[in-house]
Amino acid sequence: MKDFTFSKLEYVRPDYDRIEEECKKMVEDIKNAKSYSDIKEVIDRREKLYNSIATMTTIAYIRNTLDTTDEFYEKEVEYINNREAEASVAMTEVSKALIECKFTDEINAEYGPEFLVIEKREVDKFKEELVPYMQQESKLTMRYQKIMATAQIDFDGKTLNLYGIQKYFEHPDRNVRKAAFKAYSDFYHSHEEELEQIFDELVKIRNEMGRALGYENYIPLAYMQQQRSDYGQKEVAAFREQVLKEIVPLCEELYRAQAKRIGVDKLRVYDEKFIFPDGNAAPAGDDEYLVKEAQKMYHEMSPETGEFIDFMIKHELMDLKNKPNKASTGYMTYLPDYKAPYVFSCFNQTIFDIQVLTHELGHAFAGYMAMREQKTINYYSVSTDIAEIHSMAMEQFAYPYAERFFGKDADKFRHAHLQDAITFVPFGVAVDEFQHIMYANPNLTPKERTMEWHKLEKKYMPWRDYDGDEFMERGGYWYHKLHIFLYPFYYINYTLTTMGAMELKKRYAENREQAWKDYLALCKAGGSTNYLNLLKLANLSVPFEEGSVAKAISYAKEELLNWIREQ
Repeated sequence: MKDFTFSKLEYVRPDYDRIEEECKKMVEDIKNAKSYSDIKEVIDRREKLYNSIATMTTIAYIRNTLDTTDEFYEKEVEYINNREAEASVAMTEVSKALIECKFTDEINAEYGPEFLVIEKREVDKFKEELVPYMQQESKLTMRYQKIMATAQIDFDGKTLNLYGIQKYFEHPDRNVRKAAFKAYSDFYHSHEEELEQIFDELVKIRNEMGRALGYENYIPLAYMQQQRSDYGQKEVAAFREQVLKEIVPLCEELYRAQAKRIGVDKLRVYDEKFIFPDGNAAPAGDDEYLVKEAQKMYHEMSPETGEFIDFMIKHELMDLKNKPNKASTGYMTYLPDYKAPYVFSCFNQTIFDIQVLTHELGHAFAGYMAMREQKTINYYSVSTDIAEIHSMAMEQFAYPYAERFFGKDADKFRHAHLQDAITFVPFGVAVDEFQHIMYANPNLTPKERTMEWHKLEKKYMPWRDYDGDEFMERGGYWYHKLHIFLYPFYYINYTLTTMGAMELKKRYAENREQAWKDYLALCKAGGSTNYLNLLKLANLSVPFEEGSVAKAISYAKEELLNWIREQ
């Protein structure tokens, strides 16, 4: 592999006419194959083609999110989204031919049974009739992203983006926190009509996609898009009920203790991120300092993580600074031709920055290992309900190194971060239930939609108090969650995987060597088997089973309650 840096990588627009022709040739070659070696040659050919497509499209996507006002890459992403949807017809035919060929036993023997399961899922979730809907969906999501990325909020004598304003949610002065949240709320309120229009169209388009595949609505298709093959809506609903029973009461206790700690009679929404009366833990240095300390930490954590972080820094595979016109998001993605993950975020000088350096780099480390252990692009990525274990467990594994990033405030960070990990879960399941309601009831009016969110807040977040903010009190908070617009039905994964991360946290405290061994095995496995098998591989519980939530959070719960009692 050639040496490279991301900034100097050449972008070449994918030639979708050639891609379609190559796919048609592959289909013919599969149908005419006389031996498995003929099939293997086609798979290898396709692998090279798909790696190249994924690399170029990812470069365009990254550069578009780095500067959403760059018209060249904006147009390239639009072109890619349109043509990729059209090319999906030919690409799906290759998957179909592989499933139907005479050499499936040999394919299973070499690649494992999950290879053809993935191919079948690609076939099942696509029809040519979906192409115009996919194109419309892409235009709407790009429109949403641009609104978020170009947000300008005047506050504290500065013009801030959506990441910049959130820093003030942790300000020691309650009046400043309140004013910052109101400015944040006002931004979404001022775009309410446009955001609702975008979402309304997305719901209708996605439901049409589901109906084109023979379903009542979009939900079954969404589950396939999230690569869920061994559980469904029933299991997810059972998990949400466990959260309601086990975690919501714990969160209420944690927030009551927090109100007492910071000296307020009632915790308001703008107080939720302010954990300590003398101020939250703040990073002990600037962006460069944090990256250097992260590099030291990963070298001490394991030989594998040390090699990984050096690779990321050497090849400029992280862009973390908060800059104007940069997309308000954070993600990890892949450049398969270079076996390279890429991490994108916007630092804002809060503990969020350390979460990025552990969460997104947890994703990246898993991708780095899978791309070196697995022989096919099919297995480089993993179902999203596993992928978030990679990231959230890495956040927990970083706890022993907190002094590096926070100095004397390290314990503050540990408590605040652990509390946030737990208190997030009710919000996460509320987002999931909200989406189930939205797609099952596509004709709800904007007012009815916000009312449904309001009811879910009362159910899962009974402590939430918006202190007279009319927009938020009638249910406006959901507008801020980009996953609802961009990545439907993804969000439940953060809550499912929190359970796995908490189990690994307990194991890490009791037997660090075993915890790391289980985690590394999970990372190396990539997407080579299904969700339940991957849980088994890492010695983790199934979160849908009765009692699993109480078991998973038991160690974290004890830590948090003991800390409260000591105050």
